[in-house]
Amino acid sequence: MKEFPEITSKLLTAKKDKGMTFADLEKAVGRDEVWIAAVIYRQASADEEEAKKILSALGLGSELAEHLTDPPVKGSLDPQIPTDPLLYRFYEIMQVYGMPVKSVVHEKFGDGIMSAIDFTFDVEKVEDPKGDRVKMIMEGKFLPYKKW
Repeated sequence: MKEFPEITSKLLTAKKDKGMTFADLEKAVGRDEVWIAAVIYRQASADEEEAKKILSALGLGSELAEHLTDPPVKGSLDPQIPTDPLLYRFYEIMQVYGMPVKSVVHEKFGDGIMSAIDFTFDVEKVEDPKGDRVKMIMEGKFLPYKKW
């Protein structure tokens, strides 16, 4: 996997040192935990106020805010099959269910795509006596392909 920007390492170290979770940061910042994680991993950008709230919650100085407000270069994975087991499962899910999901989306909406810009991604823990489950909810605006 690619190395992350220095600011990401600094933020993750501060988060660990303070014993905080992304859910804790959600409460402090007023934004979703997945979005905050995307900012920290430099896959999204915060505005000045959001950046200062993140930094304050982590006990870091506001002089680092510019690192979180700059538009990031998106895409943090190498262009190869991921080896991290959790990331590999996403790859596997797309290999197995990608075309079926694409077909269902096209049946329901027509020819187009789901936006990754006008998009939310929620992760929930579902307790189950047979073993807790991970519930992921992706919601993106449908963008039909234009005809001209």
